[in-house]
Amino acid sequence: MWIANNWKDYEVLDTSSGEKLERWGKYILVRPDPQVIWETPHGHEGWRKKNGHYHRSAKGGGEWEFFNLPDEWTVSYPLPCLRDRKAETSRENRLTFHLKPFSFKHTGLFPEQAANWDWFSELIDSAMHSDGSRPGTGRFSVERPVKVLNLFAYTGGATLAAAAAGAQVTHVDASKGMVGWARENAVSSGLGDAPIRWLVDDCVKFVEREIRRGNRYDGIIMDPPSYGRGPRGEVWKIEESIWPFLNLTRQLLSEDALFFLINSYTTGLQPAVLSYMTNTVLTSSLGGRAAADEIGLPVTGSGLILPCGASCRWTAK
Repeated sequence: MWIANNWKDYEVLDTSSGEKLERWGKYILVRPDPQVIWETPHGHEGWRKKNGHYHRSAKGGGEWEFFNLPDEWTVSYPLPCLRDRKAETSRENRLTFHLKPFSFKHTGLFPEQAANWDWFSELIDSAMHSDGSRPGTGRFSVERPVKVLNLFAYTGGATLAAAAAGAQVTHVDASKGMVGWARENAVSSGLGDAPIRWLVDDCVKFVEREIRRGNRYDGIIMDPPSYGRGPRGEVWKIEESIWPFLNLTRQLLSEDALFFLINSYTTGLQPAVLSYMTNTVLTSSLGGRAAADEIGLPVTGSGLILPCGASCRWTAK
């Protein structure tokens, strides 16, 4: 399992009875989690001193209950590849995200994805500075530009991680509100002037146009929803759409491609399924290797790991 264990501003404090107790900065939230099928004592004091609680409804959906929770606040993440970069750049050595509780339990961030941010930001950093020098040595030089495409990009966690590592990023999401939110996160992270192209578009239509234009990318990230609609009502159902979309998007990889990342929160798309698809579409024709696994978050109260979905990582080497 790939574990997002570098957080300072976020942690899962405890889990029980279909819910997880989380610390987001200095605020405590209780949110539903379908993976939590066990019932353990609510021993952590956070269960009683929470700032927000999302209650599921038996009829579907649910609603928030608040206890001294602000409308919006921020958390930061220390991206590993930036730890020694301060000597070479004026950018911050951390990513900063605006959070706010909104529809269906969400806050605007999936913290478990930090495990993938760490992985591909290191790949980008190594490709761009492959002369063996490290920041702070006085021999820091850019070896090659890296272009990254982030599809279904949400509020920009992966976009910011790639941009902070030095990539030129194209950020695509069908929601205008989410793209605006991502741009706010970029400014707060010191990446307001980074080479990021922000696009409100249907991801399938965008990829089709990029193929016709002849554009290519060194890294591709996709975090497709289980179900969604594009800005013109286009329907996306992951079980029906992911296979043809993977075949389509593969055409955008450059000759010197670094990586391809697929994320899934759908229980039917287990790591082995993601691996089979990726090996069939990418490894069989391009070589390289694909590895798939669950991603997870450590739980402070138990010392165990909470599973949070699956990812498949393809690399050219």
